[in-house]
Amino acid sequence: MKNFYFFILSFFTLCNAAIGQTTIPIYDSVLFYDGYAGLVNEPTAPDVVRLRNDLFTKKITPEVLAQIGSTLNLSISISAACDNYDRIGNINLALVPKGATSYDLATTQRIELGRFITPFMNKNVAPNVVPYSFTVNNVTKILKDSYLNSIYDFWIEFELFGVPYAANTQIAGCSGRNDVFFGTLNFVTNTDATVPNNTYILPLNFKKDLNNYAEGASDAVGTTVRTITFDLPSQINNAKFYLITSNHGANAGGEEYNRRWHYITLDDVQILTYKPGENTCEPYRVYNTQANGIYGASPRPAAQWQSFSNWCPGAIIPIRQMALGNLAAGSHVFTIAVPDAVFADGQGYIPVSLYLQGENTVLNVPVFIPLDFECYPNPTKDFISVNANSTIETIQLCDAQGRVLVTQRGTSPQATISMANYANGVYFLKVVSEKGERTKKIVKE
Repeated sequence: MKNFYFFILSFFTLCNAAIGQTTIPIYDSVLFYDGYAGLVNEPTAPDVVRLRNDLFTKKITPEVLAQIGSTLNLSISISAACDNYDRIGNINLALVPKGATSYDLATTQRIELGRFITPFMNKNVAPNVVPYSFTVNNVTKILKDSYLNSIYDFWIEFELFGVPYAANTQIAGCSGRNDVFFGTLNFVTNTDATVPNNTYILPLNFKKDLNNYAEGASDAVGTTVRTITFDLPSQINNAKFYLITSNHGANAGGEEYNRRWHYITLDDVQILTYKPGENTCEPYRVYNTQANGIYGASPRPAAQWQSFSNWCPGAIIPIRQMALGNLAAGSHVFTIAVPDAVFADGQGYIPVSLYLQGENTVLNVPVFIPLDFECYPNPTKDFISVNANSTIETIQLCDAQGRVLVTQRGTSPQATISMANYANGVYFLKVVSEKGERTKKIVKE
């Protein structure tokens, strides 16, 4: 089977060469470990950084950028190690200030380029490699834009969360192991270097969970609606939203088993409705080699798949593109609503990723980066440190009833709030800067 796999790779490499394409290796069989465990101390390639057990990052070099033409395909393969369940994987792009040698996940603007779901794989059963492919030609405009390159370095992230606990007892050879998957990523691009040089990019939401039971996950507890307001400094032509969503939660009544209508509006005008899920999951059966997966022993009719599964283990999650035409300067409001989502017993979530891309009408329009900040440790015992992506103007600590306990003015992106004199419980931290305001929940214990 391995020889056959390499034959297929060689065949496609020859075909790509024949039609003017080139393949650029990005990640070569990186090994992911238990996402719940502490960071492993295992070597990586010199240009690859392990940020977490489930997340690698790598700076895209000028040499790689020079090879990218006007088309781009993300060619991914995942090999089974010691996780035999369906998990979420992502390819992300981080916009890192020019010249930085590292970056903070909490404060760096990132966009999700593609999302996929692993199959139920037994590493001892062939095929134990599953391919995924995303066409993201719009991303070449970001990577090749001269202004964006003058203010950012681009880092490409490979993310795949896995846990080995079931495989430790269910898969031969996995006892005591904490490695979960191998991942490979290649860029496949053409040799045409003609790419527009007027790209505007606005990250709006990065994998932020939407649900109806957690503070801050939706506009209000009890609803499954998220409203995102953004401002454009000038008109953006040929604008498009790029949206990725997938419903998760495997408990009884979990949202991954229910196809729900999603409603997307811009400035109170409905621009998209969709119900996630493929017609059938049977094309991916071959990769689901673990006997206790959701596929069962024999093929299921399309109607049965459509009755309970909103995504297929072994498949990609669609990137939904919404052409908006020309967007005027000023304030706009994006809304995603999934009104029928239940989240039984407070279980389940819908990770939402969204960004806006278009063409500048004014040269070198700055990218608007909304306020974001990290607060740690959380839970805490005596203090909270805050690190924001812009200078803090004010920071407030509020109790669960919304009463302001502390107001602090800032002159830098960092601040510290003492919690020593407050009772254990839930509090909220509200940060205001020139980029807006944002509130996060913290726990005193």
